[in-house]
Amino acid sequence: MWGAIPGNRQVTNQSSGVQLKPNNGRPENQLPYTPYGLDLYKSHKPLEGVDAVPPAATNDPRVRCEPLGLPRHNHYDLGIQIFQDEYKVAMLYQYDNQWRIIWTDGRPLPKLADGGGVEINGQYREPRWFGYSVGTWVDDYTLDVQTVGTMPEQRVWLDNTGRPISDQLRIRETFRRLDYDTLEWSETIEDPKVYTRPWQTMKMPMMLQDPRTDLMTRYCSPSEVDAYNKAYGDAVSGK
Repeated sequence: MWGAIPGNRQVTNQSSGVQLKPNNGRPENQLPYTPYGLDLYKSHKPLEGVDAVPPAATNDPRVRCEPLGLPRHNHYDLGIQIFQDEYKVAMLYQYDNQWRIIWTDGRPLPKLADGGGVEINGQYREPRWFGYSVGTWVDDYTLDVQTVGTMPEQRVWLDNTGRPISDQLRIRETFRRLDYDTLEWSETIEDPKVYTRPWQTMKMPMMLQDPRTDLMTRYCSPSEVDAYNKAYGDAVSGK
């Protein structure tokens, strides 16, 4: 099992936005939005970051218990287990007990289809919460992963602060084993619909955990959301 190296909440939690570009209003962390991307960002009402709103005013899909999708799962309370065989790598995410498959059997990366989804062997396939991931071993210690075919912009966010992504997103990740106990996990996104250029979201040091560690699995529960709204008010009821 792998976990983010403790000591820095922005690394272990990313509540203020993706690790390398926290959404804190500083000029160096401003993102290269397209006009469409900026309008999309302004339509989001996040609970965290520089443009955070009160709980009753949010439109974060997470609050409706929508799946986080990819790559937001990479930016949300990281705790993962990684398993592999000769054909694939499986990543198990702690939050919401979600899992993802990265194929390493030599298959090509699917082609992005117009309007979302992908084309595989001439056939259309639907967009998916984790998209379609293909990995290539660069050497014995480095896995290069590319992902396309994620969900459209009205279904997913990039991070907790409302940064947007679209169904034209391309994700590139590198998993590099620095030594037995340390993994470096980096991610770069390219989304010409939302951003004018590719940019790196994280370069995350991960530490190998005791495989016998028992983690508390956290779920998004609609009944708990209802209880919260009854206690603190919700936007629909106007309370």
